[in-house]
Amino acid sequence: MAAPAAAAPTRARPGIELLLVLGVSLGQAAVYSLLSIIEKLTRNVPLNQQTTSINNSVAPDRPWLDLAYQLAAIVFPTVPALIALYLLQLTADRSRIGFDLRRPRFDIGWGFALAAGIGIPGLGLYVVARALGFNTIMSPANLQENWWTVPVLIGLAAMNAVLEEVVIVGFWFTRTRQLGWAPWVVLVTSAVVRGSYHLYQGFGGFLGNLVMGLVFGLVYLRTKRVGPLIVAHFLLDFVAFVGYALLAPYVDWF
Repeated sequence: MAAPAAAAPTRARPGIELLLVLGVSLGQAAVYSLLSIIEKLTRNVPLNQQTTSINNSVAPDRPWLDLAYQLAAIVFPTVPALIALYLLQLTADRSRIGFDLRRPRFDIGWGFALAAGIGIPGLGLYVVARALGFNTIMSPANLQENWWTVPVLIGLAAMNAVLEEVVIVGFWFTRTRQLGWAPWVVLVTSAVVRGSYHLYQGFGGFLGNLVMGLVFGLVYLRTKRVGPLIVAHFLLDFVAFVGYALLAPYVDWF
């Protein structure tokens, strides 16, 4: 008896895939981020007097266990990006998003330029948003000092870069265009989602990442490569995580 033929892809498939990938990754993060900002706004403490801590130690008194937790926090959030890449591969779209090593100089050059162009104004926006009461105090690196602290922070920066740029740019732009969305709608909605899952930081974090999403989206529309975006995102998080860990004891304006 012949095996049943595989069902032909439906027109709804890109939307279903997008919802499922977002549901286990950045879409879920956006919902929790919205709940987080509501919780912060309903406290009896001004927003700019609250501290948001990320990359925290889980078992600071047991470094070996803490390391295991941190490695799990790097590996498992990367899985949705791998799922997105797998789904793109099934429809022959993976090679079109520029997640490869074919143009390393191009990706690194654009990545450094983007990181510089976004990082410096972004830091200024953070300081202004805090002063105006629109943002929490960010504490982006709170691991205990161990031999593995900096490598773990680098791994977390790499995980964030791959997850966000593959899912919210490469996968999002591909699947929404297949749904017939206009390019400007794809660009704006991607940026809004990016800003939304950073709302836990405050409204400055939302606005800064909204602008970052618009810039990254425009670069992707021009280059058709997520490579430069991943490099830029990694550099931004590397400076934020490792730089904070090294400088926070000596400065008081973070």
